[in-house]
Amino acid sequence: MRNFDIPQLRADFSFSTPIQLRFSDIDGYLHVNNGVYFSYFEHARAVFLYLQAGWDVLDVGTVVGRIEIDYIRPIHLQDQVEALVKCSGLGNSSFDLEQVLLGRDAAGKEHVFATCKSVLVSVDKNSMKPVSIPDAYRLKLAST
Repeated sequence: MRNFDIPQLRADFSFSTPIQLRFSDIDGYLHVNNGVYFSYFEHARAVFLYLQAGWDVLDVGTVVGRIEIDYIRPIHLQDQVEALVKCSGLGNSSFDLEQVLLGRDAAGKEHVFATCKSVLVSVDKNSMKPVSIPDAYRLKLAST
């Protein structure tokens, strides 16, 4: 398993949001099903874009162009989880986000559960064609 410097991770990411674990997220192995992690990361991305960048998805949409997840350790129902999110790259119409799921287990020990890298593309809501990231959003994303 990779060794993470959790205090340094917290310093590197200025945005975090809690993740609500649901009983239905738990599979037959008594941990969160791997497919549910995508939902956790999606929720964190949406909250980040809305709160951090003021992104109005009714004006300019975003779609996922690429996503990769590294599963580090299982999440169990008793764990307290939060997602860290930051923008790590800006193109003309696309931008990169890095995310981390971390938190405390039932014994109070802090862990990284998973990491995620995604490429999002800003799109015109009608044509679904890529469009330049609006300057107002670009400035806010660059500051994260």
